[in-house]
Amino acid sequence: MISRVQMGSLQVAQVLLDLVNDKILPGTEISIDHFWRKLAEIVDDLSPKNRALLHKRDELQAQIDQWHVSQNLAHQKHDPIAYKQFLIHIGYLLEEGADFTIETEHVDKEIVEQAGPQLVVPLKNARFALNATNARWGSLYDALYGTDAISEEGGAEIGSAYNPVRGLKVIAFAKQHLDQLAPLAVGSHSDVRHYQITNHQLLVTLADGSDTGLMHPEKCIGFTGDKHAPCTILLKNNGLHVEIQIDKDHRIGNIDLANVKDLLVEAAVTTIMDCEDSIAAVDAEDKCEVYENWLGLMQGTLTAQVHKGGRELTRQLNQDREYDTLEGGKLILPGRSLLFIRNVGHLMTNNAILDSNGDEIPEGILDGMITVLAALHDLQGYHPVLANSRTGAIYIVKPKMHGPEEVAFTCELFTRIEDAFKLSRYTIKLGIMDEERRTTINLKECIRTAKERVVFINTGFLDRTGDEIHTSMLAGPFVPKSMMKQQAWINAYEDWNVDVGLACGLSGRAQIGKGMWAMPDEMAKMLDQKVAHPKAGANTAWVPSPNAASLHSIHYHQVNVSERQQTLATRKRASLDNILTIPLFEHPITLTQAEIERELDNNVQGILGYVVRWIDQGIGCSKVPDINDIALMEDRATLRISSQYIANWLEHGICNKEQVTASLKRMAVVVDKQNTTDKAYRNMAPHFDGIAFKAAEDLIFKGKSQPSGYTEPLLHAYRIQAKAH
Repeated sequence: MISRVQMGSLQVAQVLLDLVNDKILPGTEISIDHFWRKLAEIVDDLSPKNRALLHKRDELQAQIDQWHVSQNLAHQKHDPIAYKQFLIHIGYLLEEGADFTIETEHVDKEIVEQAGPQLVVPLKNARFALNATNARWGSLYDALYGTDAISEEGGAEIGSAYNPVRGLKVIAFAKQHLDQLAPLAVGSHSDVRHYQITNHQLLVTLADGSDTGLMHPEKCIGFTGDKHAPCTILLKNNGLHVEIQIDKDHRIGNIDLANVKDLLVEAAVTTIMDCEDSIAAVDAEDKCEVYENWLGLMQGTLTAQVHKGGRELTRQLNQDREYDTLEGGKLILPGRSLLFIRNVGHLMTNNAILDSNGDEIPEGILDGMITVLAALHDLQGYHPVLANSRTGAIYIVKPKMHGPEEVAFTCELFTRIEDAFKLSRYTIKLGIMDEERRTTINLKECIRTAKERVVFINTGFLDRTGDEIHTSMLAGPFVPKSMMKQQAWINAYEDWNVDVGLACGLSGRAQIGKGMWAMPDEMAKMLDQKVAHPKAGANTAWVPSPNAASLHSIHYHQVNVSERQQTLATRKRASLDNILTIPLFEHPITLTQAEIERELDNNVQGILGYVVRWIDQGIGCSKVPDINDIALMEDRATLRISSQYIANWLEHGICNKEQVTASLKRMAVVVDKQNTTDKAYRNMAPHFDGIAFKAAEDLIFKGKSQPSGYTEPLLHAYRIQAKAH
């Protein structure tokens, strides 16, 4: 039983009450009585609206289901024109209004001026949160040396001891990067013998004794140390900074012609601290861990103990970086990533607080109130040297909103919170995740609804595909997952997000984001492929680690995203008709039983590998080996797409329950074997009767009936059950 305290009409878990009253409220000038009274008022007023929006989701889904059933019963071929008119008729597809430009003001430069990588990190883990925040700057040499970004061919293997052959490859790569972002007027950075500042410019002496400078002298903007023997040289290209670090006594600097020991690159310009998909927070205790870590970030006091090299270290937030300008002034650059926080969506409730009827309150309302309350410490300058926003803003990413009405509800919630805390209107900025079908096709109107708040839109393959399948569950069988990225709708969706964002004036005012690189150990492939995101007009894209952020920063030096957006703004908008094209198998379906089994095993293995950690250990995001033992960063979106796929194939008879059950048992053995080194792991085989295995079964066999195909209701219920054991 949870110990609760009555606060007005609310019954508050003691652990949450203590956190709010004793740690978050002090220093905010908000009294205990005022906070709980305002929360109760907001809960009373907005909870019925929240429920009504969820009911509308269900109503629209029922109408769409009935449409597909009627078409199938009549043996009619899918009619895209009639389908589109039907969606308009039921209010699923809305009429677009006149053109407009967003009006968001007082936004930090990391959002409006800088294009660069974005980390998404589980806020429940303090060490991960600190690592991500500090990943604003990263060692390019370390990121190259420690990953497969540098080939091991030719004696360049990674080993326990430093490999000078590999080191030389790293140095050569880095010098080529310098040649690309800040080319010399003559020669290459690999030929530089000495860097110095002379006559307010960078003077470079080459190996042959000749002097030169930068092709674009304005790209050198600062330094540290003596002008004639600097410790660092600061370069700026496409809005991002790179610091050449010079030290002749360093192991690497000593072997470099110019004594360069490293390139420190500006990497994770922004980071999303996640309360949602990447964590397992199912009750008051879990939520308090999340909120306390966010409070520590907003106060600048968060620390974590780290064991490294046989020593215990205390990790804390990095300080800002200070340089001398070439003209004799001072330049200070942020030492930390600008933080967003992703609250949960509208669906779930949480037992941390019960309302006047004894019901759990909407978790999205709880998140909004407490994360903004904690952010007041940042706005009020609790630790000004370690500030987050320099413009007095609070950045909240809101996931899983379905259409403009739900965006409007979020804006209403933010307005109520601002009023409760006496904040200026539009202090709370909004990130809209374009990962639900009804939001995609009505994206312009979603943005219009939040035009004074919006600072971020993005796309995401996994959740968006999950909603695509669930929405059209009864239309017919979907193509296999391996074929999905070649379908017309997904490519149009990715372009549509950029096209609409640019048309609504997001360029230079907000972020247009792209999704996660999910293979953290495949950095060579990422370097080769992820440049497609800035080329697509995205001024940010998600990466799975600080090293990946350092490497992905290279792409933003290669592509001037602002110029790219100007070019893309003139193209024809992506086709809505393509987006509405349901990616169904063409009849007849020609899959062999071996192909069906392979597809089932692939999806089932991914489900089990993630669910068993979520349920048994409360790990919300982790590096999980796939069926081919390739490590993938996975969160709840992985479960949504995989479970919906199998539910769809079950619905349309491509496979049956016996085949799926056989795959579950077969893949449980595989997952058990993949986790033999994890001492906390509980095997699923041979009995297949554990809580985690049952959760995986339900995600599939009850997938059709889950709201929008979401996994949270089942995961939360089973995790609570597991915690009680």
